[in-house]
Amino acid sequence: MFKVIFLGTSGSTPTDQRGLPSVCIEYEGDIIMFDCGEGTQRQMMINKINFSKVRAIFLSHIHGDHTIGVAGLVRTLALNKRASKLEIFVPKGYENAVRRLLDFDGTKIGYEIAIRKVESGIIYTGKGYSVKAFRLSHTVPAFGFSFEENSKMKFDRKKAERLGIVGPMYSKLEKDGTIKVDRKTVKITQVARMQNGRKVVYATDTRPVKETVSAARHANLLIHEATYTDELKDLAAERMHSTALEAAKLAKKANVNNLILTHISARYRKDSELLKEARNAFKRTEVAKDGMSIDITGP
Repeated sequence: MFKVIFLGTSGSTPTDQRGLPSVCIEYEGDIIMFDCGEGTQRQMMINKINFSKVRAIFLSHIHGDHTIGVAGLVRTLALNKRASKLEIFVPKGYENAVRRLLDFDGTKIGYEIAIRKVESGIIYTGKGYSVKAFRLSHTVPAFGFSFEENSKMKFDRKKAERLGIVGPMYSKLEKDGTIKVDRKTVKITQVARMQNGRKVVYATDTRPVKETVSAARHANLLIHEATYTDELKDLAAERMHSTALEAAKLAKKANVNNLILTHISARYRKDSELLKEARNAFKRTEVAKDGMSIDITGP
C-alpha cells in the first residue's frame, strides 16, 4: 500500500472546512508525516490512521501552524503506551524549539524521541523507501521533502521463461547477476531492467524554486502550496508564498503526473478560483481537502 492522506490543508489559520497543515504517507504499514499543525492528532483519529505506525515526523519549518500539533501528538502516543522510537526532523538550528514543545509542561514521555536536524539530501531511510530534503525559499529556513520508493528490478517473465528461468532461479539471478541454465550463462540484463520507484514530493510555505523542480522531476505526485490566486501575486512574493498559477507552472516544468494544491488561504471559501487558475497551466491539478486520500499507483 502506498497512500497519501491530507489531514490539514489550510494556511496560517484553520477554517470550518480546513485544519492546519499536515500530510501523512502510508507505505507498507509505515506512517510518515509531513508537518503537524494544531489538531493533527484528531484528524488522524477521524481518518483512522494508526498512531502506533508513525515512524517519523518531518517539519518543513518552525512556524507554529506547521509544528504546534507535535506537542499534543507525542503526549497521546505516550498515553497509548508507545514503546518504539519516534524521529522528528526540523531544519538545522531549530532543534531546541522542538525540544521546548516536548518539555514545556514536564510531562514524562515513556519512549525515545530523537530530534534530527534537516539539511539537503537523504535524511531518512525506511524499508523500501527513503526521504530526501531540499531547500525552499520562505521567511525562515524551510525544506521540502521527497518520499521515494526504492528502485526495483522488473523481469520480463516471458523472455526469462524462454531462457529456462523459473521459480527460485529469479531470486538467485537478482542476487548474483548471472545464472547457469543448461550450461549457458544468463545475465540479469538480458531478462530484466531497473524500474524507478514511485515518488511523492511535498513543498509548502515557499516561493517557486528550482530546487522543487529538480526534486519533483517525473514525480507521481507533487503536493505544492497555493496560498493565493495570481491576482495576489505581489502579496505572495512579499510573504514568500506561491500562487496557484505559479505552482501549476512549476508542476509542468517538472513533468509530474499530478499536482495537488494545499496550504490554502482562509480567504478562499471555494476551490474553483484556485483550480481554474492552475488548470490553465497544468490540467492534472486538484485542490486538497481535509480527509482526501490518494493511492499512488503505477511505476
